[in-house]
Amino acid sequence: MSTSGADRGGQYVAYTFYKVDPAWRRLPFDERAAMKDAFADVIEEWTGRMDALKPYSVTGVRPDADFFVWKITQRYEDLGELGAALNATPLAGWLETPYSYLATTMPSQYTSARRARKVIPKNSPYLVVYPFVKVRPWYALTREERQRAMDEHIRVGGEYPTIHNHTTYSFGIDDQEFMTVFECDEPADFMHLMLTLRESEASTYTERDTPIFVGQSMEIRAALDRLDGASVRVEA
Repeated sequence: MSTSGADRGGQYVAYTFYKVDPAWRRLPFDERAAMKDAFADVIEEWTGRMDALKPYSVTGVRPDADFFVWKITQRYEDLGELGAALNATPLAGWLETPYSYLATTMPSQYTSARRARKVIPKNSPYLVVYPFVKVRPWYALTREERQRAMDEHIRVGGEYPTIHNHTTYSFGIDDQEFMTVFECDEPADFMHLMLTLRESEASTYTERDTPIFVGQSMEIRAALDRLDGASVRVEA
């Protein structure tokens, strides 16, 4: 018998990135506004149906995405149902999805936890998201060797109390092994953490940790207004 995320005590955590077709910006203002409203209505309706549903803007930062949505739910089916509801909106016809990532929660092998830690957003102003893959020799190390390396990694992370780690696991359900995710108050703080971690033993076993996205937390309507500059538009 299959089990849901709730049955196994974990969550599904997904990140969907969107890029608007530049031609959309040439549509009449009222038409664009109606499209944004319909898309935002779906996001707002679904916010109370998941553990969390949070939009982030990367407009003006990444050339390959404009905004993304962080989704946390105990039902895998929610992800497809939300996707279908968004696809039914007019704006979806003008959006591409250049990246989409899926992961789940599970107990860490390197702590004393016996149950999966629940992912609860801290509502920090920024979210750093990137897929992560280790080189295969990492898994050939003994458990003691890996524990020693991760103890150092965890200790360094603890020196940055304003940065909150929400790493989840993608083995067998997506192309990466982990989704490495951090909430922070200032992107530069995270840069300093990563610079310090570059010197750690565990970092020598990194195969891939890109692309990296730094999203700014905001309501979905504000994120969509950045697509066409409506938030700064000055009426003649």
